[in-house]
Amino acid sequence: CWGEAALQAAIECSNTKSACDGPIKSLLETGSIKTSFDHKGKGKITYSHHCLMGFRESIVKDRGFVLLMKMGQPEYYIPAPKTVARDVRLVFVKTRRCIARMLQDYTSKLNFATDVWTSPNHQVYVTVSVHLEHEGQPLSMILDIVEVSKSHIGANLAEVF
Repeated sequence: CWGEAALQAAIECSNTKSACDGPIKSLLETGSIKTSFDHKGKGKITYSHHCLMGFRESIVKDRGFVLLMKMGQPEYYIPAPKTVARDVRLVFVKTRRCIARMLQDYTSKLNFATDVWTSPNHQVYVTVSVHLEHEGQPLSMILDIVEVSKSHIGANLAEVF
């Protein structure tokens, strides 16, 4: 993630532990993965935005998606869009049930949080998350992401929820 210099520094270490304790530890404390994505050259920075509120079957036939999935493995089989859509929905339903059961059976305190932001393409989103301790470790889960059709003032947020 941090580039060729970090890779070389890790390779020059005698073992994994010395790599983790040496150059990798210092990068984790001071480095940023963003440095690998800094803007270089001229031109406008752009990005692609796909709605995450509903799965679109057409992504499976998208040329860029197919190239990405087959990169390094040209024989990789990509299922039909309807198969992928069915499987995504099935996984979503099972995961939602599992999380609901886990939260309902939880005997300690649950901490809920929200975050509201406007994306670079001027769409407003609200995220609802839950934070708890699970098996001695902190656990955070995003429960929902809702698009707000208006600015994120209190009255509009209350209308959405």
